[in-house]
Amino acid sequence: MITLDPIAHALVAADSTAADALGAPNYDEFQSDREVWALLRQRPFSVLRVTMPHCDVRTPEDIGDEGSKATLARAVANMARLMNDPMVRKARDIVWVYEITRPGNADRPQIGLGGLAVTKEIRTPDNPSGPVIRNEGIREEKARGRATLTQVTHADMGTVNLAVDDAHGEFLAALRAHTETAPPSFETQDEGGNRHRVWLVADRSAIDRFRAILAREPRAYVADGNHRSAAAAMLGYAHYLAVVFPASTMTIAPYNRLIELDADTRRGLLESMGEAFDVERYAGAGAFQPSATHEIGLYDGSAWWMLRPRTGTFDPADAAQDVDADIVQRQIMDRCLGLSDARDGRITYVGANRDAEWLQERVDAGDFGCAITLPPVTMQQFIQVCLQNRLMPPKSTWFVPKIRSGLVMAMVE
Repeated sequence: MITLDPIAHALVAADSTAADALGAPNYDEFQSDREVWALLRQRPFSVLRVTMPHCDVRTPEDIGDEGSKATLARAVANMARLMNDPMVRKARDIVWVYEITRPGNADRPQIGLGGLAVTKEIRTPDNPSGPVIRNEGIREEKARGRATLTQVTHADMGTVNLAVDDAHGEFLAALRAHTETAPPSFETQDEGGNRHRVWLVADRSAIDRFRAILAREPRAYVADGNHRSAAAAMLGYAHYLAVVFPASTMTIAPYNRLIELDADTRRGLLESMGEAFDVERYAGAGAFQPSATHEIGLYDGSAWWMLRPRTGTFDPADAAQDVDADIVQRQIMDRCLGLSDARDGRITYVGANRDAEWLQERVDAGDFGCAITLPPVTMQQFIQVCLQNRLMPPKSTWFVPKIRSGLVMAMVE
């Protein structure tokens, strides 16, 4: 059973113009603080002022420590200004239908229901039967930072993306039917051209119908926001902000890597790969972004290469080992490069908001020794990892499109 409660005290965009001004990517979609600072120059009224307050400064050199007293004080002040801004309005006891449409994908939008998910339903070692399955390891420091920000601002802005099986399509049908009853409350477009539309739902009978459908779902999977849900648990909060999507509407994009290498390691790279992979030069034009499972791209500064893992390099019955990111971590990072810790600072993880050509440019510029491109994890792989109670390899899923921050926010005591 999956529970989604209404938000008792919400802040929402007043209209579409306000949604344009307030909306922003989530904090974890950026490659660097400098990118956040630059976007704040373009969107000075966005909720990044609150979610990334250390970047709300005059110059890049002024970017501060995320958890410092000065940064947290700035977040509190910015939140106070936001609450009194005519761009937002207060709403009570609401859920919302949320539709995101990617360019060229108008006939297949991602659509879900937003509200407050229940923290005690998250599966943990102490709660092994919890129906909300997290599938990534949690860095306590990162979750603690989000928790502290929520605590001082009294606002939950970090929306967790949950997926449900919706085996019979009942949930999806109900969501689509609702969007046909009235125009959206507001809509906006993000930096990537994705269209975000929100229907605020305050009618109690409509809310109850949606909640009854979700209550029949046996489980949900955390697609984005493992740390945001962990932050709610750290604070002892009963709820966390979430949108629940039918898995059939969701898409996973590639999650690639850039690696710092010394000259000797780079020269012997291809030879060391031959022990675990069949290696052949990529024959296509341009940079190589694989699309098929168990095809991996490598750019070493001279050419793109295709790597196929050999039999015995992974256990296909183990859903986590079957993910190419796990194969790369064990057979390339650890065995070939000695980077056994996936958090090693010499590895830079690059989401699908940067393409393979961008990675090649960074290697050619001398910033990195090589680039590795991976095929996207399939939804079937993702769900199997969850059902086996395994953890996804770090930085292996980049769900697209991303939920937009700042459109619907929950005020917390």
